[in-house]
Amino acid sequence: MSYPAINAVTRERGSYWKLRLSSGWLILPAMMFVVAFFIIPLLVMVERSLFDPSPENYSRFFESSVYPRAMFFTLWMAALVTALCLALGFPYAYLTYRLAGTWQWVLIVLVLLPFWSSLLVRTYAWTILLRDSGLINWALIGTGLIDRPVKLMGNTLGIVVGMTHVLLPFMVLPIIAAMRRFDENLFLAASGLGAPPLTAFWRIFFPLCLPGVLAGCLLVFVLAVGFYITPAILGGRTAFFSLLIVMQVNKLLDFGFGSALGVILLLVVLAAVALGSRLVRLETLFDQGQK
Repeated sequence: MSYPAINAVTRERGSYWKLRLSSGWLILPAMMFVVAFFIIPLLVMVERSLFDPSPENYSRFFESSVYPRAMFFTLWMAALVTALCLALGFPYAYLTYRLAGTWQWVLIVLVLLPFWSSLLVRTYAWTILLRDSGLINWALIGTGLIDRPVKLMGNTLGIVVGMTHVLLPFMVLPIIAAMRRFDENLFLAASGLGAPPLTAFWRIFFPLCLPGVLAGCLLVFVLAVGFYITPAILGGRTAFFSLLIVMQVNKLLDFGFGSALGVILLLVVLAAVALGSRLVRLETLFDQGQK
């Protein structure tokens, strides 16, 4: 390589690293925000769980059956909500994928529409429908199907309905992203080889969309485990784990034990993420895909 060519390559590499170093400062405000409002409070919570008054806070979790049972109940509810979101979200995502033009965008906007309103407002809207004097009981009594109101909130049913509604978009969006990466020529190839449409769907289309399904399930499950607002409003005094943490901190003022419960919940969520990451790439959660 000639001397001028070497100088050109050197200048190009110098410009590249200079650009990287200069653009690296752009992430500094975001990193400061994460440290100030996430890392430091998390470290304070861990410190309180160990030294307010002692590490025996963690042993208290196992001394009573209330807290392990609440954790099991929370995991069970999260799994149930995940299954319902999958049962509702996959057909919706498939319909969105099969449509084209305006109707496809209409369905996508309907999925994104809940993000434009407050979670608290959406949850309270369900109380208008589910309470004893709500629209559902009013309609059922008006049609003569029941003679007195059915308890639809203040129990696990209210939690399941509310959380499924809130978390459904987090299931639909990763599945749509996975479907948009599917090559439709594979359907033509399967048809040319004699495969019926249903066989091509289950043998080709669904396996290739499975990463999006697993990503949606992981995202919904992790969010459901730590949910608080919806169980508090629609579930009443159900033994949701997040409600126990709030009770320890706000009512009993036991900050040490409440912090220990928070750390335990965090470890359970991290274990779920670690297990899920062995089945699906985490970047699938945010990859919009290309059609």
